[in-house]
Amino acid sequence: ARKRLKPLRTVVAWRGRAEWDQVMVGLYCGDSRLQQEALDRVSAWKSRYGPKMPLAVDCTAELIRCKVLDSSGRLKSHELILSYGLALVRFVNLITERKQKMVSIPLRQLAREVDIPIWVVDLRHELTHGKLPRLALCRKGCDVVLDWLRKTYWSRQLGNNLCEESGDEDEEQEGVEADAELDNDAWE
Repeated sequence: ARKRLKPLRTVVAWRGRAEWDQVMVGLYCGDSRLQQEALDRVSAWKSRYGPKMPLAVDCTAELIRCKVLDSSGRLKSHELILSYGLALVRFVNLITERKQKMVSIPLRQLAREVDIPIWVVDLRHELTHGKLPRLALCRKGCDVVLDWLRKTYWSRQLGNNLCEESGDEDEEQEGVEADAELDNDAWE
């Protein structure tokens, strides 16, 4: 008689599917107060999970943090450009870095492979090597990248349904845990 082996569990920083869903909705809701609460929760995850934090979660949080700062009116235009710029440069570098092989591959080619708009890579190039772009372009870049993250990462983790509720919390948690592994592999 074969014994049925239990699947290995993955340890994650979030408490369960409900917390994961709540943070995703909070990040993308557009309400600065709720976004800040979601950012605080991501910070708690980061303190628990450290370097194993999914890149997409980290990048999303940095970009949303820029939007919250922007809507607060506390920063000057130049400071906002630098804030958005750093978040956008980190996003492009971190996402494309995973696709780099032993031979250096141009960022534009890597971006095409993962469906990042080429103009976002060009914006990253300007932020890194050229004259700082206008704030409006940084804001647009942030919005495009956040949409890309939502479609490419967050929606995939949730099975494309934010409102799906199940009575079995353990099944939900196992789904989020399994999906957490998907993060790093799916971007390669």
